[in-house]
Amino acid sequence: EVQLVESGGGLVQPGGSLRLSCAASGFTFDNHGMAWVRQTPEKGLEWVSGISWNGATTYYAESMKGRLTISRDNAKNTMHLQMNNLKSEDTAFYTCAARYWTSPSYAYWGQGTQVTVSS
Repeated sequence: EVQLVESGGGLVQPGGSLRLSCAASGFTFDNHGMAWVRQTPEKGLEWVSGISWNGATTYYAESMKGRLTISRDNAKNTMHLQMNNLKSEDTAFYTCAARYWTSPSYAYWGQGTQVTVSS
């Protein structure tokens, strides 16, 4: 059974940091690209960051560039997203996703974790 399990969300004050994690199982993690997306009722689904199957290439949404660091540990089947200097507009439901390295679409999705940035 394929599983992507997110953790690390929560309530943080503006300017604070959070580190999200995504634990994968049930598929070959090290031949899948990974990504984080977020969703709010106002903006809908928004792509946040991505990382290639081997971690060599990373991608960030312009709105969050400079505040994010995505990483992965293929030995542990995990991916992380370090988020710094968080803003209220970063409040959203964050989900990790996986796609086979040659596929353009994400086949596997996690259940997500809530991030709330508020004083």
